[in-house]
Amino acid sequence: MLDVPARRPEFYLGADESSHARTLPCTPDSVAVARRLVVAVLARWNLPEDLADRARLVVSELVTNALVHARTCGASIRVTVTRIEDDHVQVAVTDLDRRPLIPRHAGPDDEGGRGLDLVAALSLRWGYERRHWGKRVWAELA
Repeated sequence: MLDVPARRPEFYLGADESSHARTLPCTPDSVAVARRLVVAVLARWNLPEDLADRARLVVSELVTNALVHARTCGASIRVTVTRIEDDHVQVAVTDLDRRPLIPRHAGPDDEGGRGLDLVAALSLRWGYERRHWGKRVWAELA
């Protein structure tokens, strides 16, 4: 008799891969999926839990920004987690919006506009790269 697991793993993570990526729909549910992906990848690489916690917050902000500000809904985004060194990772979100990223400085009473400040505070460095088809926003953490 074949033993079938009750639930398939959400993400297939190869043993020695130094980068994992997943294309997600441009929907609010993708924020939670991106968080789970980052945590699963960092756990697979046996990286510290505090790094996973920071990476989870960073990817939440980057995916949320892509959903809210990139005018490509109906399309998809791509989340990538790359191990740069033993304890150094890069989290990136790619969208199809070609407009440049414009950081906002929120006032004390503003409800939004603090996401990239949070990304900057939690990461070693961050930035974005424009492509002819969109942009890639990334953050490095250690």
